[in-house]
Amino acid sequence: MNYFDLFNLPFDYNIDVAELSSKYRDLQRAVHPDKFANAPERDRLYAVQKTAEINDAFQTLKHPLKRAEYMLAEKGVDIRGEQQTIQDPEFLMEQMELREHLEDIPHSDDPEDAIFDFDNEIKTTIRHYTDELKPLLTATCELKLADAANWVRKLKFMYKLRDELTRLEDKLLDD
Repeated sequence: MNYFDLFNLPFDYNIDVAELSSKYRDLQRAVHPDKFANAPERDRLYAVQKTAEINDAFQTLKHPLKRAEYMLAEKGVDIRGEQQTIQDPEFLMEQMELREHLEDIPHSDDPEDAIFDFDNEIKTTIRHYTDELKPLLTATCELKLADAANWVRKLKFMYKLRDELTRLEDKLLDD
C-alpha cells in the first residue's frame, strides 16, 4: 500500500493538506498504541508499527518536496538519497548568483528588506519549478520522469537555500 492509498487520496501532487491532516488524525486515533495497552503483544507491536508508518506517510505527503520525491520513487525513479549534481549550465549560473546574493545580505543597507526580497525571489522560483514539475510526476515515459527528477533536484537546491536564508535571518535579527 502506498502512502496515497493509506490516506485514501488520489496519486496526485496537488493534495488538500487540510484533508490529509484530518485523515492523519483519524488514522492515528484508530491505531494509537494506547488503545492496545491490554491487547496481546502482537497487536501492540502492530499498533506501534502502523503508527510509525502513518507518521512517515504524513510527513512525506505534507511536504511538497518530499511528496515529489516519493511520487518519483513510486514510479521507479528514487533520488531521495542521491548526491548527483545538476549538469544544466544555466541553472548552475543561477545557483551561483543566488548564493552570492545570499552572502551579500548581511552587508546590505537594510538586511531585513533584503531578506524579505530574497525570500520572495525564492518563493517565485519554487512556484515556477513546481509548475514545471507537476505534469511530469504523473507521466509514465522514462524521459519525462527523468525531467521530473531534474526539477526535483532544482527544487532541493531552492528549499536548501530557503533554509539557509531562515538561519541567516535568525542570526541577523536575533543580534
